[in-house]
Amino acid sequence: MPVRKNTSPAASKGKTAGKTTAEGSVKNVSSSREGKTFCTHTFGPFYRPDSEILILGSFPSVKSREANFYYGHPQNRFWKILAAYFKDSVPGSTEEKSAFLASHKVALYDVIDSCWIKGSSDSSITDPQLTDLAPIIRGTKIDGRIFTNGKTAFRLYEKYTRAKTGIPARLLPSSSPANAAFSLDKLAALWGEAFRKAGFYG
Repeated sequence: MPVRKNTSPAASKGKTAGKTTAEGSVKNVSSSREGKTFCTHTFGPFYRPDSEILILGSFPSVKSREANFYYGHPQNRFWKILAAYFKDSVPGSTEEKSAFLASHKVALYDVIDSCWIKGSSDSSITDPQLTDLAPIIRGTKIDGRIFTNGKTAFRLYEKYTRAKTGIPARLLPSSSPANAAFSLDKLAALWGEAFRKAGFYG
């Protein structure tokens, strides 16, 4: 069965409630500041033992946090990009998305476990606390194929996480609707090229 955790990150990852940030300080907060809210990743990674690639986002959007699953904003092109590459139907429900990921051997997670954030704005993120990718790397067949969806995830991964995994990330242009310079066709072409270069065909 797919690994999809719905417990709190503190419980599911064996961490205490007070976590160490990327900068090394410990935070225990729940209030707002400067229009931002402290948010914690609530639905954990999705992967199976036969997953062959890992795609990392930065942190779930408001819509994804509401849906309790990845890429929940209806304008995000993520699911359409993958459907185009795999020549498959675009999944709708969470159950369909889970089955889609499993059938095409795709693992999903985010670089950030918790942070201060304003809405869904990556540029507003402060005090990022990072996810632990070791269980995914050990428990799958990704074999070094780690991709980041967008520049924020790539920057944070390279700065804080790469030293722990020893695996360089491959940058994919963001599927977010905010990345208006890239059409769906262009995104699908670039993602497909990156997947093929990595030897992944799903």
